[in-house]
Amino acid sequence: MMAKYGFSATLTARPGMGDQLVDLLLTGLDEGSPGASEHCLVYLVSRSASDPDIVHVIEGWASEEDHHRVFASEAAQAIVARIDPLLGKDAEYTDHVPVRGKAAL
Repeated sequence: MMAKYGFSATLTARPGMGDQLVDLLLTGLDEGSPGASEHCLVYLVSRSASDPDIVHVIEGWASEEDHHRVFASEAAQAIVARIDPLLGKDAEYTDHVPVRGKAAL
């Protein structure tokens, strides 16, 4: 299955809270969480090489509708609610239309 919708976010944690933010975002891969959905084809959490408090999330979804439906779930909203207190500034979000690529982790 190929991703037809992509999403990325750049999140800046409060100073020294990058580890907590990464740990929280990785719970998105737990059973019942958004990244574990069959519709989520790519869920990659990474950090800035120069600032450990800057965290990037890249997602690939079967469709935009799947992404919106899964993120409206209770599990997703619970994670989102726990992210806000860790942030030092507003997150930056970008939607993508995947063309071609590879994800093997």
